[in-house]
Amino acid sequence: MRIVFMGTPDFSVPVLEALVEAGHEIACVYCQPPRPAGRGKKDRPTPVQARAEALGLPVRHPASLKSPEAQAEFAALGADVGVVVAYGLILPQAVLDAPEHGCLNIHASLLPRWRGAAPIHRAVMAGDDETGVCIMQMEAGLDTGPVLMCRSTPIGAEETTGALHDRLSLMGAEAIVEALERLGELTPEPQPEAGVTYAAKIDKAEARIDWSRPAQEVDRLIRGLSPFPGAWCEMAGERVKLLGSKVVAGEGAPGTMIGPLTVACGTGAVAITRAQRPGKRAMDAGEFLRGVEMPERLG
Repeated sequence: MRIVFMGTPDFSVPVLEALVEAGHEIACVYCQPPRPAGRGKKDRPTPVQARAEALGLPVRHPASLKSPEAQAEFAALGADVGVVVAYGLILPQAVLDAPEHGCLNIHASLLPRWRGAAPIHRAVMAGDDETGVCIMQMEAGLDTGPVLMCRSTPIGAEETTGALHDRLSLMGAEAIVEALERLGELTPEPQPEAGVTYAAKIDKAEARIDWSRPAQEVDRLIRGLSPFPGAWCEMAGERVKLLGSKVVAGEGAPGTMIGPLTVACGTGAVAITRAQRPGKRAMDAGEFLRGVEMPERLG
């Protein structure tokens, strides 16, 4: 098929690669514009732009698709279908309608649960037992379109958002290739009204750990915000990111160290399995403990 691909971050890259490998013609790749990054604050292309250019694909990165000119340029590509995954711009109706078969979105949740910006983070933070990817026919609402295909997967007891992100990206790549092969036989299923939840964008204000909360909630916060933005606490005057954890037996005053990198919570305790000090790289627990003198209590 002749495809316009629309995506921006690392999550989208395996999808683009899978479409190329499957033999589809990529008419154009749309992504977010390059933005300043690094110490020099030089414009850096997005992961999708970098990969698309390496594959020799034409790339566009308009700041908006609202103008008639931008919409006419999109329509002139004559696409059979648009494939959208974590693009980051609202698609006007004229863009959604331009390809012969409309635009398909790969969404990293089991819709209608976790519509919106941060479905992977929210699934882990909420303690969901499973999540997945949905191939959805896009419409004007926020992730409200009918679903063509779903694939589910359990969320591991110690799995972080980072690990789940990578797994769901590959699942989405496989699912969209299958969906395009079967496009004529798949029936779009309207999403049920029951069970709708919204995955609000992660606010950095959520990232400070409250040790008075139950251990299960603390553990979910740590794993759900790993690797970004990273749940954090005060440790001997430093703001330390905690990037991996598991619930363990134990009790004590909230925030008290009751073992090597084991912290008492409001109920129960968590063992920290990965952490990062300011200006240092992330380390597993054993290596982290060799480089720091642990206080009796975390803030």
